[in-house]
Amino acid sequence: MNQSMFKPKDWKNLPPRKALSATEIVSGLAKLDGWKLTGDGANVAIEKTFTFANYFETIAFVNALAFVAHTQDHHPDLSVHYNRCVVRFNTHDVGGLSVTDFDCARQADALVASPAA
Repeated sequence: MNQSMFKPKDWKNLPPRKALSATEIVSGLAKLDGWKLTGDGANVAIEKTFTFANYFETIAFVNALAFVAHTQDHHPDLSVHYNRCVVRFNTHDVGGLSVTDFDCARQADALVASPAA
């Protein structure tokens, strides 16, 4: 097994994350399907509830999202239930939302996207 695929990105060589402006947040949210803005100030976040047929599918999604989060070094708050998972992203170190939150939200959506016919 290739262990390098399990290593997070090397954030030391990337520019620091910055908080997005209100305009950037509204623009980013408009490009996401089903995500909503929650909280305010340093607690502002984007959140979406993903629904599944059963617990097994829910946990499969959680495990896949954990892999994404690990590789991005950006970990969402999760609320896991029998047939749904609430995913909440924010960037604690900037006290708001960053581009990484929206990138990870798109990746979460891609995990449940139907394959193209």
